[in-house]
Amino acid sequence: MIPAPESAHAIRAAIDEALLCRADGKKKVIAFNLSGHGHFDMGAYDAFHQGKLEDYEYPESLVHEAMQHLPDVRLPA
Repeated sequence: MIPAPESAHAIRAAIDEALLCRADGKKKVIAFNLSGHGHFDMGAYDAFHQGKLEDYEYPESLVHEAMQHLPDVRLPA
């Protein structure tokens, strides 16, 4: 499994914390979140690093259309 780049940071932080615990002789429970995978991200990252990733501005009309389908959620005062 290839973790998504965002999850890779959590994995690294968990490893760093485990190494500190080993060095200090401490036992801890270390939890982290691994969400998604990087299979679909890698092409975009490769294109970005090669300067081939093109910016795309989502059309304002489609944003407005999508907003019409959201439920009306009111927070208590």
